Amino acid sequence: MFILYALVIGLIVGVAVGGRPSGLASIQLRWAPLIAIGFLTQVVLFTDAVASRIGDAGPAIYVVTTLMVGAAVLRNIALPGMPLIVLGALSNLVAILANGGYMPATTEAVASLGKHVAQAAYSNSSLVDSPSLAPLVDRFALPPWLPLANVFSIGDTLIAVGVIVLIVVTMRRAGRVPSEPDRAPA
Repeated sequence: MFILYALVIGLIVGVAVGGRPSGLASIQLRWAPLIAIGFLTQVVLFTDAVASRIGDAGPAIYVVTTLMVGAAVLRNIALPGMPLIVLGALSNLVAILANGGYMPATTEAVASLGKHVAQAAYSNSSLVDSPSLAPLVDRFALPPWLPLANVFSIGDTLIAVGVIVLIVVTMRRAGRVPSEPDRAPA
């Protein structure tokens, strides 16, 4: 849900700097269905109804869908902000792989939300006593008063900044007024 805030911030900043939301229609994502399928699968995977039944397949599904999205993001590396998104996604994937298909969350980050990560069901965040690559895990938390507040990582932050850059730059390009061509004296 962290990315939803990046989308909103990107739109607000884009408009504030003179961009046009209509410019977003010019973004041509290659392999967009792969991104959609990967994200939708993860949304379903982490619902309570599915997470409690998924069992040992959860980590494998999470890794495969993350690789799907990552491949599509790499395919679009030339777009503004995509290098940051790639770096963030890679950071998250490395942490997930190093921790057996789970993204560890620090107890402090989860506690700051007033939540408890249930260990009985598969979740995108898992409490781990000594996670591998600890600096890359979910160690930050959005303020609990925000809707959909959750924990997030350095990788999530890089992804969010990349999304904001993509939106703002694309909106600004659409908001530019073409300059008059130079006219030679007659």
